[in-house]
Amino acid sequence: MREIIKLKRGFNIKLVGKAVEKIETAVQPEVFAVKPTDFVGMQRPKCVVKEGSNVKAGTPVLIDKAQERVLYTAPVCGEVIEIKRGEKRRILEIKILADKVIAYEPFSSYSISDIANLAKEAAKEQLLKSGVWPNIIQRPYGIVADPEKVPKAIFISSFDTHPLAPSYDFLLKEQEVYFQAGIDILKKFTEGIIHLGLDADTEVSPLFPNTKGVNFHYFSGPHPKGNVGVQMHHIDPINKGDIVWTVSPFGVAQIGKLFLEGKYDATKLIALVGSEVINPQYYRTYTGACIHKFVKDNLKQEHVRLISGNVLTGEKIAKDGFMGYYHLMVTVIPEGDYHEMFGWIKPTKKLSLHRALGLLSFLNKADRAYSVDTNTHGEPRAFVQTGVFEKVMPMDILPTYLLKAILAEDLDEMEALGIYEVIEEDMALCEFVDVSKHDVQKIVRQGLDLLRLS
Repeated sequence: MREIIKLKRGFNIKLVGKAVEKIETAVQPEVFAVKPTDFVGMQRPKCVVKEGSNVKAGTPVLIDKAQERVLYTAPVCGEVIEIKRGEKRRILEIKILADKVIAYEPFSSYSISDIANLAKEAAKEQLLKSGVWPNIIQRPYGIVADPEKVPKAIFISSFDTHPLAPSYDFLLKEQEVYFQAGIDILKKFTEGIIHLGLDADTEVSPLFPNTKGVNFHYFSGPHPKGNVGVQMHHIDPINKGDIVWTVSPFGVAQIGKLFLEGKYDATKLIALVGSEVINPQYYRTYTGACIHKFVKDNLKQEHVRLISGNVLTGEKIAKDGFMGYYHLMVTVIPEGDYHEMFGWIKPTKKLSLHRALGLLSFLNKADRAYSVDTNTHGEPRAFVQTGVFEKVMPMDILPTYLLKAILAEDLDEMEALGIYEVIEEDMALCEFVDVSKHDVQKIVRQGLDLLRLS
């Protein structure tokens, strides 16, 4: 009988505009981009191609001079048409005009039996050269993993509970062989356990329960039960000095495909979702895709916010912007740049955790979905001790005191209050429910960077 970890604290944000399970393959962007800003912790990005260079999928285009063994490679083949730079010539985007047919850099391919006998160093070398290594995230700090360090364990969450998030069962349909091969490769890098989190509140997954070589853990409750950091906290918490890795299911499958087929295949299904999308559905494309063709003639209005990722942790992009390396969805919601007179005192049907702010929402018993915009309904102010953070934080830490310790740059207090266990996404709900309107995720990143670089 399976043991279920039941989480009581959290909050489900139910929004309109979920993607129907229909895949559009005819619409394909022409330009793709590699963005150093996608990779947290990259200190000194250096472009290793020039404008006009021709590349294949898997050709190195970017390195971090602080960690030169990890190569960041092109997701498609074609011509490098622009290297966009910002202040102090910092690289922002490496844009590639894709060819109609994708050509791949060749890497070694293996059978399932060969993978079992493959040496760890050979596997590491292929991961580092191919561009697949950045799928491996190191905790604490939530940065691209250091290949010189050995994790005590590896954690994978097989489901995503962020608003409108797509199902990995659909995204990775019929990729069980790749996923298992990815697990077999990852097992070579740790003497510990690979932990796989499963959703106990949904029907049995057709993909993940048959995986071999992992320990299964079932989670029940509201968001953020799907966050790998929350699962880690309840399975085997991180202590000072520990190193663990986390990998998304997409990343695991991509690792498996690299070794089974001998190529860096950046193909992915992405979901276009949100209340302002006429036809919310899936598109088959490649990592770093320009979203222009996906949203062209597919929006209910023009005054919208486009987000690469979800509404809690995603990144604002332009209509001709590019999807982030780790993102599998684009969310479109109304822009909220308006002033609402006495909005804080009127009974509303707004989505809210607070009874005083969303009275009619609580009186409405229907399990309804909401249409939200980007308005914060208030301005930043001093921290108010309401205890609301603790209601949405299913981890045994004190969020308010941790945030204050970060702002005070008190390293000892930050460590004592559990900063090693969190990254931005683990406290995104605190930002959503914060009546003081603080940029909680930005504060968390400031604390993590302060510790990491001190």
